[in-house]
Amino acid sequence: MEFRQSVYDNAKQITDGCMGYEEAFCTAACPMHTDVKKYIRQIGEGNVEGAMETIREKLFLPNTLGRICAHPCEAACRRESEFGQPLSVAALKRYAAEKADEKTSWDTTTGEDTGKSVAVIGAGPAGAQAAIDLRKAGHRAVIYDKLNVVGGMMRVGIPEYRLPREVIDFEYSYLEDLGVEFKMGVEIGKDITFADLRAQHDAVIVANGAHKGGVPPVKGKEAQGVTNACDFLKEVSLTRQSETAGKRIAVVGGGDVAMDCARSAWRIGAEEVSLLTLESFAELPASKEEIHESMEEDVRFLNSWGTDEIIADETGRVQTIRLKKVLSVFDENGKFAPQFGEETMEIEADTVIFATGQQVEDVTGGLIEQKGGGRYVTNPETLATSEEDVFVAGDASGGYIVVEAMALGKKAAKSADRFLNQQELAEGRNFKYEYSFVTNLDVPLPKGTENLPRQSGNHRAAEERKHDFRPYDLGYTDEQAKQEASRCLQCECKLCMEECLMMNDYGECPQDIFGQFLQDGEIEPIVPYSCNVCGGCTHVCPNDYPIGETFMAMRKDFILHNDGKSPMEGHKAIEMHQKLGFSKVFTTKVKGGK
Repeated sequence: MEFRQSVYDNAKQITDGCMGYEEAFCTAACPMHTDVKKYIRQIGEGNVEGAMETIREKLFLPNTLGRICAHPCEAACRRESEFGQPLSVAALKRYAAEKADEKTSWDTTTGEDTGKSVAVIGAGPAGAQAAIDLRKAGHRAVIYDKLNVVGGMMRVGIPEYRLPREVIDFEYSYLEDLGVEFKMGVEIGKDITFADLRAQHDAVIVANGAHKGGVPPVKGKEAQGVTNACDFLKEVSLTRQSETAGKRIAVVGGGDVAMDCARSAWRIGAEEVSLLTLESFAELPASKEEIHESMEEDVRFLNSWGTDEIIADETGRVQTIRLKKVLSVFDENGKFAPQFGEETMEIEADTVIFATGQQVEDVTGGLIEQKGGGRYVTNPETLATSEEDVFVAGDASGGYIVVEAMALGKKAAKSADRFLNQQELAEGRNFKYEYSFVTNLDVPLPKGTENLPRQSGNHRAAEERKHDFRPYDLGYTDEQAKQEASRCLQCECKLCMEECLMMNDYGECPQDIFGQFLQDGEIEPIVPYSCNVCGGCTHVCPNDYPIGETFMAMRKDFILHNDGKSPMEGHKAIEMHQKLGFSKVFTTKVKGGK
């Protein structure tokens, strides 16, 4: 039957704008779309095993990410925007992993063998995630890496005191359980050519990471004792020492990598550590946690100073660094364009570590075009390259943090799988949900929301921890985890469903009910007739959608198309009651009112 136009218009307005299925801020910001509010709720309820199951639906590195993730979810957290104290999502993830991550609960099922083989260059998080998804799809996945240890830059770029190596090895054992093959200590272009690799496999995913550090064109950069962050952190990660470093170490840079270098310097025996940044203290790009922890460990911050010249002694070793005062770092358009004043000063140092950027080295022999930072030129949505069987992921395609690398690995694997199955790479894919996105959720704070303080971790004393590589953060206690989980606002928009019990019988939110109506062009009469038109749903809806009004209009149309009668079987008794109520047999009338 046909309904009046206003019913269709209202139904479309409700369907298009209903926020019932909009992701929470944290989940939308996470490139892997982990169901944060669900596993945090489970932790708060004491169901840590359930929380771990929820986390592992999306992440194979729960403990790793719980320790080192740059947590874009926390930056998007409602408690951050409202109170400046986001939920400690990463720490809760680590808590769940340490408590309940057991190999016996891992899902190691794979698809039926397709007979296809994919080479993955790089054993970092991007390559690992790609290999997992390819194995899940039934393909053979072989990871090649020039290092002899798994983890890529995550292993040789993130210090051990932040990420214990046994954590990486345990979580990477999942790939072995899935049947992913590893060829470690194999350098593409040296031990095997890229062309031979392509010939041996049906597709290739390039995920080799940004392992190449550099030194800017500073006068005196050739002095002994000058190095870059990539080389320094790699050497320290693999050997817990550095042949380059002396006792008075200066780190140039203001990001998290610079903080890692400065804090690692103490742990290999430095006696003085300075951090030289172009940015003012307020402008530092590093995370608040890294800045605070570096300060606790007595790293000396010299902000708003640029490296003008490195001065060597008679042996050629770094002796001093001349610095020039920075007036501004960015121009009026926000572009990096440092401006310097005339003021200078010199500091003593025997080592200079430049943490000012890193690059991806080409492993394709020039076959795939590269751009800034060595990143390969790809289709940004599918990560396909100019060669139909070659895809790119992770740092090599533009990711910067571990969880981004994983999402890009997943995206590349999906494209490679489609290529192997001779499907269009983009057809039917919703690329919005393959990476971070901005949710349309816009709901008021729950009534009575308090500004509860964020639970801090249990850190070892700075003076103790700065001299060893043991974990500095001991994680949450059970009580701290429950307290932190209780801060979660469980952000969603289903206020109308809380207000109206009826609608819960027919869907998860109004979008279900009215969307199905628009799709089918019809609706069971019981749905609008269950509404008592109290207006409660519209009253609590952030957008004041006319839900009850639309149900009432549907009821009127049902009656118009049913000869003026209700389509509900049970309403026949009401009709009979009305009919008898006016019958001469059952109605008496006293003439004249007496």
